[in-house]
Amino acid sequence: MAALRQSGTGDLAPPAWASRPTNLAKAVTAELVQRIVHRQYAPGSALPPEPALCQAFSVSRTVVREAVKSLQEKGLVQIRQGTGTTVLPSASWNMLDELVLGASIDEDEDLTVLDDLVVTRRLLESDMANVAARVADQEVLDRLCELVDQMDRLVDDTASYHEHDREFHDTVMRASGNRIARAVVRSLQSQAVNTARYVGRTERTLCVASNRGHRRVYERLAARDPDGAAEAMFTHITEAWIVRRSGRGTDRLAR
Repeated sequence: MAALRQSGTGDLAPPAWASRPTNLAKAVTAELVQRIVHRQYAPGSALPPEPALCQAFSVSRTVVREAVKSLQEKGLVQIRQGTGTTVLPSASWNMLDELVLGASIDEDEDLTVLDDLVVTRRLLESDMANVAARVADQEVLDRLCELVDQMDRLVDDTASYHEHDREFHDTVMRASGNRIARAVVRSLQSQAVNTARYVGRTERTLCVASNRGHRRVYERLAARDPDGAAEAMFTHITEAWIVRRSGRGTDRLAR
């Protein structure tokens, strides 16, 4: 992502692109998302006018208009004929949008966004575990058992362990049949999974503890215990995040 810069005179600075992007509209959109999320353009302020953006990015009015329209679709700005384009507060942003969520996570020094992500994930996955305990077939249960056993053997190989970890959760979600909830979780995870603050610590002892949580979830699913499966998933996701969070406060998880 291009680095954010602002000229000494306060004028609109050009992007720090290493080379001119192939898709200019997408590149301009991504840069403006970063600037809005990082509050270079504060909520309630006017986005720079078309001519200024065209000059700064060295692009046509068509490219700028396409980029600004995309910002509006993401909930970042409001376009009004005759009055220009206004930056909207974060409450209006589409946090499931890839660019918005990614930029917000980058800016998330106090882990507020990641806390909210985990809270959302555990609510959805707990509900899906509840359903999976009632509808999962034996093939799914066998695969979950196999994954848990494999993860026990992979605690010294954290990269492989986390691949199996993601497959375990996705198998439970697919078994629930709730495609919308699964899509939301996968969208959230896709932006956070490569973030060091989300991944946190990954040493062997933590993988061992994490897999105990997976095994409890599997056991409740295999026992056809919907409430137990939901509780086990809720506890597993909460405890795993508290550990990864490295003790930087956990009040926001108590919801």
